[in-house]
Amino acid sequence: MKILTLEPTQGNRYRLLAPFRYKNVQVPAGFVTNGANIPRLLWSIWPPNKSDFMKAVVIHDYLCDRGKYALADQLFKEALQAAGASKFTVWLFYTSVDMYHRIKYPSHYKRSFS
Repeated sequence: MKILTLEPTQGNRYRLLAPFRYKNVQVPAGFVTNGANIPRLLWSIWPPNKSDFMKAVVIHDYLCDRGKYALADQLFKEALQAAGASKFTVWLFYTSVDMYHRIKYPSHYKRSFS
């Protein structure tokens, strides 16, 4: 993955200064993210703006903003793996976002039972 260039803005948000590409997803310059939504209690283990995870977070937030939750979750998992996150961290982060989106946006996860 190429370098991610962010600047802090107000309210713990970050603006992308240059376009960022991951696989077939192009995030435009100017996109704003709040980093990972990690409960404060766990920040000492997984800081919400840990640089190791920000590429995965930016891709995930961008796709979620466009309503592409299943793709966002899958690429989030792949980007975390590519960034060298531990198997446990990948499993925990992916399972958390996947379960949240399946509950909140069930129409995006239609399953066929045959």
